[in-house]
Amino acid sequence: MEGYRKNSHAVYDIKYHVIWVTKYRYKVLGGRIAVRVRDLIRQGCEARGITILQGSVGKDHIHLLLSCPPSIAPSKILQYLKGRSSRLLQDEFPELKKKYWGQHLWARGYFCATVGTVTEEIIRNYIANQFNEGKDEIFRIEE
Repeated sequence: MEGYRKNSHAVYDIKYHVIWVTKYRYKVLGGRIAVRVRDLIRQGCEARGITILQGSVGKDHIHLLLSCPPSIAPSKILQYLKGRSSRLLQDEFPELKKKYWGQHLWARGYFCATVGTVTEEIIRNYIANQFNEGKDEIFRIEE
């Protein structure tokens, strides 16, 4: 069970590929701002028990591969990381506060996809062939 993480009641391997962009795709994430946003995201993930497997800060976007506990929904992860980083960055860098006068550094949406080593086809075959060979039902009951 190498690669799996554990908490008190679960063994899991949940990975999300997430991307979010700056509002209006302004290219403001450079120099000291880029270093600071990276630090804020690291701190936020560490506080929530989320592991950053890979990440990058572009001029107008954040790109991450995260491993997280099953108790945290992807929407809550993004809500926390985007909200906290926006607020703290605008407090520390007056040029951002001036450019984003409505206090929204990040665009509203985000991209999120699950990542795994087991394909959907492998899972379907495992479930279909777990009890009886040959039956072609989508949701079976063990006989």
